[in-house]
Amino acid sequence: MSVAAAVARIHPVELEPLEVVVDSEKPDPRPKPSEPRKRRPSVSGRLKFSLWYAVLAVMIVLAIRQYSKPPSKTLSYTEFIQAVRERKVTAVAIGEDEIEGRIVGAGDSVRSFNVVRIKDDKGLVSLLDEHGISYRGVIPGPWPKILSWVLPMVVLIGFWIFFLRRMGGPSSGAMSIGKSKAKVYVETETKVTFADVAGIDEAAEEVREVVEFLKEPARFQKLGGRIPKGVLLVGPPGTGKTLLARAVAGESGVPFFSLSGSDFVEMFVGVGAARVRDLFQQAKGRSPCIVFIDELDALGKARGVNPLGGHDEREQTLNQLLTEMDGFDDNTGVIIMAATNRPETLDQALLRPGRFDRQIVVDRPGIKGREEILRVHARKVTLAPDVDLHQIAARTPGMVGADLANMINEAALLAARKNHPAVTMEDLNEAIDRGIAGLERKSRVLNETERRITAFHEAGHALVAEALPHTDPVHRVSIIPRGVTSLGQTTYQPTEDRYLMSKEELEDRLAVALAGRVAEEIVFGDVSTSAGTDFRRATRIAQHMVKDYGMSRLGLVSYGEAPGFLAQPVGGGAVHYSEETAAEIDDEVRRIVSEGYQRVRELLENNTDALHRLANALIERENLQGDEVREILRGSLKETETSAA
Repeated sequence: MSVAAAVARIHPVELEPLEVVVDSEKPDPRPKPSEPRKRRPSVSGRLKFSLWYAVLAVMIVLAIRQYSKPPSKTLSYTEFIQAVRERKVTAVAIGEDEIEGRIVGAGDSVRSFNVVRIKDDKGLVSLLDEHGISYRGVIPGPWPKILSWVLPMVVLIGFWIFFLRRMGGPSSGAMSIGKSKAKVYVETETKVTFADVAGIDEAAEEVREVVEFLKEPARFQKLGGRIPKGVLLVGPPGTGKTLLARAVAGESGVPFFSLSGSDFVEMFVGVGAARVRDLFQQAKGRSPCIVFIDELDALGKARGVNPLGGHDEREQTLNQLLTEMDGFDDNTGVIIMAATNRPETLDQALLRPGRFDRQIVVDRPGIKGREEILRVHARKVTLAPDVDLHQIAARTPGMVGADLANMINEAALLAARKNHPAVTMEDLNEAIDRGIAGLERKSRVLNETERRITAFHEAGHALVAEALPHTDPVHRVSIIPRGVTSLGQTTYQPTEDRYLMSKEELEDRLAVALAGRVAEEIVFGDVSTSAGTDFRRATRIAQHMVKDYGMSRLGLVSYGEAPGFLAQPVGGGAVHYSEETAAEIDDEVRRIVSEGYQRVRELLENNTDALHRLANALIERENLQGDEVREILRGSLKETETSAA
């Protein structure tokens, strides 16, 4: 593992990468072709539409007729005969299976009744004549039988069509389940160019060659050159991989097929492979074009044995993708682009030459790139004259475009909340603190004891950070609760992007992490639960020093996991050393942390007065800027003779 990757793993500030910025509303300077005429619905389409409404209307009418009948009382045949003999029945309609009529109830009220007819009722007519009751025969209509057969079939067919449409996408018809879900954009719909991409200049230069090939293929073909069939964009989440692909489509002016890797995966066997075939058929029919598959790892994970047995639908889909990419003729003008943030999980067959020939890393931007991204997003925001975007970029190491875009938006909301005419530097700094530590929770009121403990804890961090030579200067110290668990925070102002760290720098960072706990112990003679995160950070630094960097008494041996992409271990957490070695590693980590603790304790004991002044200022004002901290500590810090371990 490179030292740069190792440093990234132990950097105290761990931030999630976001997407690279683009001004989506930037006017396109190129001339727009005439808008295509909207297609009118065909006669057959209108006919189908009307037919379904007609069927629905008939069903509604029949339902109304069925359920609009007045409620009737169901009688047994014995009760019916008894009512006839008592002359309570006024009229009777005799059907094939049922007898209906009207009967006189309590209070001379007349209501309807129905009786299940008994077939062997030959004396019924004579009984009705004897008691003077009018009767008539009823011939049953065809609708009840028809509905009993047709209605369930209609419901079943309707449900099946709905289900297939849901599984097969927005395409019409039941057979669209195997159709590709790719969205096709033309150049005027994309509206993204390389001018909209900031902070990833190296990656943008890599893909410019693709655009040049699509515009001038003959220039490459006459020299025998072959454009890569596939371009794989690799990078942390949100660094602008999708944006870069859209910029390629916008610059080249060719159709752009966009879909996600999960769009191929379905529960039906063979659907994913069918969609892959359909996608490539469409692409060949509209060449030159670009096919972009986002989140390729959802489709292209390494194949293996299915623990449940049988064939895996995802593997069949991947096999079809491999076959289609092999089947592409050279120089057809169809280029496959894909993006993933998990390249270590991809099948090796995808990465071989002839498929994804070129792999481009889209990394987090440096300080210059972050400043460019900030300027892109600041176009839509009214900034105050005191805003220094370079300083903001310096405060945001590890952030990517979406982080910065969200920070600019949060600053604008804060400025509007305070009725500021423009976004100030204070608003931007508050937005950064909010993104890192969380929202200020002024409703969480600390008692006096908690305020004092928190103030001395954060004052310890700030004092040690300013006293040691290999740390970032303090930017802000606060004892206002933020987020869920934080009761206070100390933030730092990196002077530059760092890719290497020395042993002394790591030891100083470890000391800063322990300073809050040591300050509590010195001042109060007791400790609290506030240092859990600090201990984890210090322990992690010490572990990397021992296991990865060879900065301990165990020698120049690496005991860490082999890092994959984004410095994530690929071994699943398995260790490759003995229990005795593990015990020695633990002892060495404990020694480094303990010596760091003794170093910090001596430093704070020699500067107790400065610690109290800084803590009392925090209790009084709750927030201290970095310049205020340095003013309080100016000329009062005493150096310690204790050397770093």
